[in-house]
Amino acid sequence: MNIDKWVFRIAGSFILGSLLLAYFHSPYWLWFTAFVGVNMLQSSFTGFCLMATILKKIGIKPGRAYE
Repeated sequence: MNIDKWVFRIAGSFILGSLLLAYFHSPYWLWFTAFVGVNMLQSSFTGFCLMATILKKIGIKPGRAYE
């Protein structure tokens, strides 16, 4: 599995997890959902993704989006 798929899976997991935490624990967890969304948006413009950089450093093979 390449970096692109890992980034989407991790971001999706973070969003779903924060939504569950917002529902069951505190609505302040929605700030984490917004943080993930803003990072995805800026990545679409700049091509920089911190998660992709971290995954590359631990040896996950690159995909097409984050080379």
